[in-house]
Amino acid sequence: MGLEEEIEELEEEIADTPYNKSTEAHIGRLKAKLSEKKEKLEQQQSGSGGGGGYSVKQHGDATVALVGFPSVGKSTLVNALTNAGSEVGAYEFTTLDVNPGMLKYRGADIQILDVPGLIEGAAGGRGGGREVLSVIRSADLVVFVLSAFEIDQYDRLYDELYDNKIRLDTEPPHVRISKKIKGGIDVNTSGDLELDNDTVREVLRSQGYVNADVTIRGNPDVDELVDGVMDNRVYLPSLTVVNKVDLIEPSYAETVKSELRERDIDPEEAVFISAHEERGLDALKDRLWDELDLIRIYMDKPGRGVDYDEPLVLRRGETVDDALDRLGGEMSDRFRFARVSGPSAKHDDQQVGRDHVLEDEDVLRLIVRR
Repeated sequence: MGLEEEIEELEEEIADTPYNKSTEAHIGRLKAKLSEKKEKLEQQQSGSGGGGGYSVKQHGDATVALVGFPSVGKSTLVNALTNAGSEVGAYEFTTLDVNPGMLKYRGADIQILDVPGLIEGAAGGRGGGREVLSVIRSADLVVFVLSAFEIDQYDRLYDELYDNKIRLDTEPPHVRISKKIKGGIDVNTSGDLELDNDTVREVLRSQGYVNADVTIRGNPDVDELVDGVMDNRVYLPSLTVVNKVDLIEPSYAETVKSELRERDIDPEEAVFISAHEERGLDALKDRLWDELDLIRIYMDKPGRGVDYDEPLVLRRGETVDDALDRLGGEMSDRFRFARVSGPSAKHDDQQVGRDHVLEDEDVLRLIVRR
C-alpha cells in the first residue's frame, strides 16, 4: 500500500470515529500518524522533480502574500497598490508566476506578492500549488482576496493553507519535549489541559518518543497538540479583503456580511474594495500597516538633524538594540547610549540603553564611541 492510500485510510478512520473521551487517545494517535504520513509524501514529491518552484527574493521591510482563487482580482489589486506591472486578464490562470511589487507607504517598503491563483488540492501538489504555498509560508502577512460574489472560497483557501502547515491568527501551542534515557513519558501541565495524559502519550509515541518529559501550557486540543509535537508549522496573521464591491447592489451587501460572519470574520474587520476602480485602497494600506505591526523611527543624524523622509522601519515591540541590528555596520560595537524623544520617552532626549522599547514616530539619536 502506498502513502497516498495510507493517508486516505487514516482520514476515513478519523472521520468514521466518533469523538468522545474514550476515543480521544485513539484519534490523537491517528491524527499524529496522518500528519507524519503527509509529511513523508510531501518529501517524496518534492524530491522527485516536478518543477523548479518559485523563487522570490524578499526585499523591503515586510512581505504580504495575496491569496485567492484565479480571477478574483489579485493582479489588478497589486498593480493598483504597487509598481509591479502584473499582467491582467478576465480569465483564469492569468498569473503564471509570482509577481512581486513594492508598496511605499509611510516611509516603509512593503513587498506585495501576487501569487498564482490557488486551486483545491494545492497542498497535494496540484497546479504547482505546493510551490505557491511555500512562497506564502515565508510571508509576514496573508491577505485573502475574495470576490464579493464568492465568499465561500474562503473555506477552501483556509483549508489548503492549513493542510500546508500554515496556521492563521493563532499562537503556537506551548509544548516542550525533552528526551530522556528511561522512565517512559511523563506529562506536566499547567492545570488547564482538558486532554488526558494517555492522549498526550499516544500522540508522542506515534512520533517515536519512548522516554521523554513533555510540558504543556494552556489548553491545546488534539490538533494543536499534534502541531506542537511536529514543531514545523508556520504561524501568520491574516486579513480578509472583499473585492468587486462596485459590481454588487446595495441590497446584496448584507448577504456578503452574513457570509463573512458564518466564517467567523467580523465584517467590520474585513476591508471592502474595488481594485478596478481603486476604491478602498487607502483603508487597505492602513490595515496592512497595522496588521504588520510596523513603526517608524526617525533618526537624528549628527550635523544633519532629524531625517523625517526616510525613517528606520521596525516592528512594534522592538528595541534600540533591534535598531542597531537593522542599521548594521560597526554601530552596535561602538554604541554607548541613545537619546529618545517621542511616544516612548518620559521626556525629550531621554537617555536610554539597548533594551528600551521604541514606539511609532520616536526620534532616536545614537551616541557612539569614536
